[in-house]
Amino acid sequence: MLDDPGPLSVAQRTAVSWVAEHAASLSADHLHLWRLAEPSWREYRSSAWFVARLRAEGFAVEESSAGMPTAFAARWTAPGTPDGAPVLATIAEYDAVPGTSQEPVPRRAPRAGTHLHAPGHTDPHSALGIGALAGTLAAKAAMERHGLKGTLVLMGEPAEKMCGSKPVHAAHGYYDGFSAAISWHPTSFLSLANSCLWDTHCATYWSRIYTFECLAPETWSSAIARTGVHSSHSVSRAPGAIDAVCLMYTAAKYLKENMLPHQGAWSLNEAILQAGQATADNLPPGLSVIQYALRAPTIEMQERVWTVLDRNADHVAAMTHCTVTKAWVTKTRPGLANHALAEATFRNFARLGPPVYGEGAKRFANDLRAACGAPPVEDPFPPEITRLCSPRQAEAALRAHLPPWQKNYTSDDYTEWTWHCPTARLYVGRAQLRVDEPGRNWPDWTRHAMGGVPACIDPMWLKAAEVTAATFVELLERPEALAAARAEFERRTGGGIGGTTWLGPLLPRNFPAPIHYRWPEYASTPRGEEYVVPDPALSR
Repeated sequence: MLDDPGPLSVAQRTAVSWVAEHAASLSADHLHLWRLAEPSWREYRSSAWFVARLRAEGFAVEESSAGMPTAFAARWTAPGTPDGAPVLATIAEYDAVPGTSQEPVPRRAPRAGTHLHAPGHTDPHSALGIGALAGTLAAKAAMERHGLKGTLVLMGEPAEKMCGSKPVHAAHGYYDGFSAAISWHPTSFLSLANSCLWDTHCATYWSRIYTFECLAPETWSSAIARTGVHSSHSVSRAPGAIDAVCLMYTAAKYLKENMLPHQGAWSLNEAILQAGQATADNLPPGLSVIQYALRAPTIEMQERVWTVLDRNADHVAAMTHCTVTKAWVTKTRPGLANHALAEATFRNFARLGPPVYGEGAKRFANDLRAACGAPPVEDPFPPEITRLCSPRQAEAALRAHLPPWQKNYTSDDYTEWTWHCPTARLYVGRAQLRVDEPGRNWPDWTRHAMGGVPACIDPMWLKAAEVTAATFVELLERPEALAAARAEFERRTGGGIGGTTWLGPLLPRNFPAPIHYRWPEYASTPRGEEYVVPDPALSR
């Protein structure tokens, strides 16, 4: 049983009331962001929407923060705030995922005007972003009405699916002055639904790009000298960049069979961003680009795998008569716990209660079941998403399937914030279909469709907004709560930023963001606006 957390303060009730009063307009805003569905590093319209909205609410907004065109840093300080007053921060994300376009309907159907390979919101980050905004604005309303002093910061963080922007912001010093932060996220992990992380925070995520170029193909063989023929169509050619990317891809597959085979919870994934020049000719392909992303519990494991990948790339380049360039996309630190802030955040969650999903949500969920050939049920949702789970209970459930040596699990770049200020990781359970038969596996599109149905998605992010706002207000009203979180942060880092056990950013100072690569995006062409991955149906 949960201990009685006590009532909300008057100022906290003001913040919660603000969320309720603006729920309808915020819901419309969420659907707008959900339909934009822009992928990593290319969230131009989504970030512009946040910037305009925050400026209209009185925030000072820096666009393109840390050199990222779709990032921003928004700040509002209550009038009369003295130096040294708390700076409370949270995170807006808004990137979508390629290949997951889905209309909010009970059948597999891409959003109108797109195709199945276009992006869609899966977690969904559209809800994450609007929930963070709503929580920030609700806290601002309470501060204005009740004369609370301090600063609120909302950071616009693109490319979370690549864990991309937060390590860049950290390397540019954006988080150094924060007093405390809340990072909330929708969760499909039922054992973590409606809770806060305790000890086991997210692990490391490193990503690197290898660019192979065949710059001097004529020097590969002596065919011209032997035959006297100087046409590239009549001589042997250098293997070139497509062979390079194919060999790199294959070598990494063998790597996964041999590296760390008995140390689980790590994964290596790849994406080929470019291969050749999209023509069929006898000229050696001159350019190929492949990205790798590695999730691992420890930095030491990361270093071991990247040593092998780098060596593979050098040998592949030599074999294919190419040069290779290696460039980091991101390097995150493992998350650092803060029990004091987790307790304060969950205390407000307990005061407010879990999200409630009404009859409209249940009807749509049963429509989804019918589309999958299953009969309707009275309650189609897992019970976990409508009840609270204390941080210690969630920790025990999470640890049950992890080895004792593993201190971090899964990946998310909020972990960067944990090394700059006390940070709470808040999870709110999202609507999904309950598994009611052994072996049942609902298709992913059912969750994606719910993300565009207000009855299914709004209760989650509205609850996150309430908890965020109430916790910010408590930290301003009760300095001792913030002091406890800060003391724990100092203890865990050996003195705070720069302390004896503090882990600094892993990217170099003022690291340039990797925005220039050929990331998937929408583009305007003479044919109109389209997603750069062509619709296969057009070629049938």
